[in-house]
Amino acid sequence: MKKILTRGEAAAVVGRLTIAYPDVKSGLSFQSIWELLISVVLSAQTTDVSVNKVTPELFGRWPDPPALAAANDTEVAEVIRTIGLYRTKSANIVRLARKLLDDFGGEVPQDFDKLTSLPGVGRKSANVVLAFGFGEERMPVDTHVFRVANRIGLCHENTPEKTETALVKCIPKGKLSDSHHYMIWHGRKVCHARKPECDACVLNDLCLYVR
Repeated sequence: MKKILTRGEAAAVVGRLTIAYPDVKSGLSFQSIWELLISVVLSAQTTDVSVNKVTPELFGRWPDPPALAAANDTEVAEVIRTIGLYRTKSANIVRLARKLLDDFGGEVPQDFDKLTSLPGVGRKSANVVLAFGFGEERMPVDTHVFRVANRIGLCHENTPEKTETALVKCIPKGKLSDSHHYMIWHGRKVCHARKPECDACVLNDLCLYVR
């Protein structure tokens, strides 16, 4: 079995990342839980910057579930055509809006299973909405979180879901959602996929990758 960091070491990791990235927050721009939900669906395999470029027009034309539910997929696709998988995403968010109206009275549900029943909403997206829309302690696992957590030794798991479970157990109480952002930014700035900058890393004496 591969070695993993102790709870004390995991707490030290979180403490150092808190200092390194004190002001981090979501890279998505949103003004409501509804906008967060749609933005998260659009962000799959696309940068937050790209999503933020299309959402002002998108939300300007279709500001709420009833408006988007009545929209034409092709019209929506034209507005978001600069992001990846735009045709699939346009169909998904229109269907999502219709399902919100039909099943949840037009309100974004604060429930994991109900969120994942919506078109285009997977485990990570649902956790993002619950964490940063409703303020729940959650650990959404994207590619950066998966890589950083498993590389430094917070866990050694082969799927995002197992990584999420492991991180929920080892991250100090009250720091779970924040640690999601810390690891994303650390993955972007230092712990790159191909050439991690270990010499410049604030975790290099704790990280099992460099030991």
